[in-house]
Amino acid sequence: MMGGVANDGGNSSSDKAGRGRRVRMTGAERRQQLLDIGRALFAEKGFEGTSVEEIAAKAGVSKPVVYEHFGGKEGLYAVVVDREMRQLLDGVTGALTAGHPRELLEQAAFALLDYIESYTDGFRILVRDSPVAQSTGTFASLISDIATQVEDILGLEFKSRGFDPKLAPLYAQALVGMVALTGQWWLDVRRPEKAEVAAHLVNLAWHGLDGLESKPQLVGRRKS
Repeated sequence: MMGGVANDGGNSSSDKAGRGRRVRMTGAERRQQLLDIGRALFAEKGFEGTSVEEIAAKAGVSKPVVYEHFGGKEGLYAVVVDREMRQLLDGVTGALTAGHPRELLEQAAFALLDYIESYTDGFRILVRDSPVAQSTGTFASLISDIATQVEDILGLEFKSRGFDPKLAPLYAQALVGMVALTGQWWLDVRRPEKAEVAAHLVNLAWHGLDGLESKPQLVGRRKS
């Protein structure tokens, strides 16, 4: 009996040790786990609705572990947002390959819609407001960064048509903003299909540019 008990106790200790080894993570693995958990919670609940306690509980660690890796909720949020911004910017930049200007507009529209479709949680985080937005960037600043990528394209198009290329940044912001806001709407409705959404966006943008007046005039009474 005593031998059997001792043997059971030994197996139990061994099992516990084995379980401990199975869940032990390297620092890099733990950091990535916390980022994944934080990303999902921020997307679902927003910055204010997410707590360090909940992040730690889902990771199976104590709160000090979260503080050790990120210095707190703000630090974790900042890293999540930075990664999502880079993901989207890289996607847009990589999509803008050589081609007709209209095709480049299609590529930019698809890049944003692809990101929304594949990284839905990330997009939800980017379009949310947060009290730490000043240090992590905002969706508006991200759109501005993307618009910068298409300024040169519009500048060349303007120059070839005899328009002032200095206005390219204004039109780039308008075009990218149009796609981004439509993307926010499409995030929830997911209708029509992505390719059709892209086609309609480019239809509006391209034919608007095609009929562009070199010196537009206001038609209403207000002039300033």
